Amino acid sequence: MEFVFIPFVLVLFASLFQGSFGLGMKFMAPLKWEAWWLVHATVAMLIIPIAWALLVVPDLFGVIADAPSEAIWIGMLFGFLWGIGGIMFGKSIPYIGISLTYGIVMGVCSAVGSLIPFFQLDGAVDLPAFPYVMAGVALMLVGVAITAFAGIKRDNVAQKENGGAVNLKVGLIIALVSGVLSALLNVGFVNAQPVGKVAEAAGAIARNSSLAIWVVVLLGAYVMNAGYALFLLFKNKTWDSFSVPNSGKAYAWAIGAGLLWFGALGVYGQGATLMGEMGPIIGWPILLGVSLVVSNVWAYLNKEWDGAKKPFAILLGGLFVLIVATVVLGYSNGVV
Repeated sequence: MEFVFIPFVLVLFASLFQGSFGLGMKFMAPLKWEAWWLVHATVAMLIIPIAWALLVVPDLFGVIADAPSEAIWIGMLFGFLWGIGGIMFGKSIPYIGISLTYGIVMGVCSAVGSLIPFFQLDGAVDLPAFPYVMAGVALMLVGVAITAFAGIKRDNVAQKENGGAVNLKVGLIIALVSGVLSALLNVGFVNAQPVGKVAEAAGAIARNSSLAIWVVVLLGAYVMNAGYALFLLFKNKTWDSFSVPNSGKAYAWAIGAGLLWFGALGVYGQGATLMGEMGPIIGWPILLGVSLVVSNVWAYLNKEWDGAKKPFAILLGGLFVLIVATVVLGYSNGVV
C-alpha cells in the first residue's frame, strides 16, 4: 500500500502556518480592529493569492475568464459565506468564551469541511477508505473537544459574570453556525476545481493549479471581510486609526499574519491537489487538527498555561488524540 508522503508533508507544513498566523492578532494596537483587519484581509485574501498565482499559472486572468461560470460563482459564494462564519466566530466569544468557541468552531468546521466533499463523491460509502475517513474525523472531533475542555478549565469560563442559560444558548448556536459556515471555504475549494482544470490545460502544473482556485474563492471571502471592515470604519468613524503614531509594528503583524494565513491555504491546496480527489477530504481536518496542536505550542511558549497543571495535562491528552487522528486520516489516503 503506497503512502503519499510528499502531499501529506505539504499539508503538515501548511498546518504550521495556520497555527501561527493568529499570533499577529495579539499585536493589533494601536490600530483599531477594523483598520488592522482591512490591511490583513487585503494582503491575505487579495494581494498574496493573486501575486503567487500570477507567478505559477500562465495567463491567470484568461484562465479564470475561460473557466465555467458556475464554478466561479459557487466558489466565490462559498468564500463569501466563510467570511460570515469568521465574523460570527468573534460574536460568539462574549457569550461562551474563546476556548469553547474555538473548540466548537474548529470541530464543526473540520467535520463539515471534510464530510460534505466526501459525500459528494459517487459511491462514497462503498469506498475502501470510508471507515478510515469516518474514524479519523470522529477522532479529530474528540481531540478538539478535549482541547476545548482543557481551555475551559484554564480560563474558568464556567464562572461567567454575564452567564445565564440564554447567553449560553445563544453563544452555542452562533458558534455552531460559525463552524458550518467556516467549513465552506474548503467546500468552495472543492466545487471550484474546474478552475484548476482550466489552469492545467493552460500549462500550470497540477499542484499550482490550486492557486487559481484560491484566487476565485478568496475573492468572495475578501468582499465579505473587507466590506465588514469598511462598514465598521464608517460606523465607528475610525479612519484616523490608520495614521496613529507608533503603529508600524501593528502594520507589520497585519502583513505578516496575512502571509502566514494564505501561506497555509496555498500550501494546503497544493498538497490536497496532489492527493487526488480524496485530498480536500482528508487534508482539511489534518490542516485544522495539526494547526490546533501548533497554536497550543505557541500558547505554551507564551506561558498561557502557567499555573494550570491539571488543565495542561488534559490538553496533552487532546493533542495526542489529534495526532492519532492525523495518522488515521493520512493512512486513509493510501487505502485502495
